[in-house]
Amino acid sequence: QVQLVESGGGLVQPGGSLTLSCAASGRNISDYAMAWYRQTPGRQRELVASITPGRSTMYPSSTKGRFTVSRDDNKNTMFLQMSSLQPEDTGVYYCNPMGSATWGQGTQVTVSS
Repeated sequence: QVQLVESGGGLVQPGGSLTLSCAASGRNISDYAMAWYRQTPGRQRELVASITPGRSTMYPSSTKGRFTVSRDDNKNTMFLQMSSLQPEDTGVYYCNPMGSATWGQGTQVTVSS
């Protein structure tokens, strides 16, 4: 039912910043905890940030202090602000409601010199 479109990825230098967007349609996201994940070939999918309907956030040690997740429920959109990017942050980034099996196409983030 919910459709997700991730955007904002690109090529960035180490130490740079990037902001990703996730536009949802078909369902309002206001009642859902939302999460960002990343996938790199040869590595397992990794949760990088989550945010509850009450806007409580969670970050694993790999992203804490560098990534900030936010949401605009009126626009049915969530965001991921990333800073101090390193090559290990490279991957395809996806958003989804937590517990959902629905995935968009993702957006590629490449951190390279």
